[in-house]
Amino acid sequence: MRSHNSARAAARLAAVQALYQRDMEGTQLPTLLDEFHRHRLGAEIEGDQYAPAEVAFFDDVVRGVDARRDEIDALLSARLADGWRLERLDKTMLQILRAGVWELLARADVPTGTAISEYVDVAHAFFDQREAKFVNGVLDAVAKDVR
Repeated sequence: MRSHNSARAAARLAAVQALYQRDMEGTQLPTLLDEFHRHRLGAEIEGDQYAPAEVAFFDDVVRGVDARRDEIDALLSARLADGWRLERLDKTMLQILRAGVWELLARADVPTGTAISEYVDVAHAFFDQREAKFVNGVLDAVAKDVR
C-alpha cells in the first residue's frame, strides 16, 4: 500500500497534468475530473491502488486552481523577474507554479516547506535542476506574501 505522502505526491503530479490539459485543450472541468478519475487516478500503479482521499486532494487542487486562477496569476506575476511574463513560461511550468501557489493559499494544513518541496519534486518529473530551483525560488517568494 502506498504511503499517504506518496499517494498525495501522485495526486499533485496528476493535478498538474490535468491543469495542463485544461489549458491546452479547454476541456470542461467535470469532464476533465471524470476522465482522470476513470483512467489515471483509479489505475493501479505497481499494483497499488491510489487512496481515495488522494482523489479528493487531486480534485481540490484542480478545482481550486481553476476557481482562483486570476488571483494566483497575479501573485505569480508579481514574483517573476523583471521582463518575465507568465505567457513566456513553459506551459507545464506554469501549471506547476499555479498548483503550488494554490496550495500555499488554500491549504493551511500543508506546511509551507512541504508544499514547496512537493512541487519542486513535480518539477523534477518534467525538468532539470535549473527549472526545479526556479520553482523553489518563485514559490518561496509567494509563500512570504501569502503566509
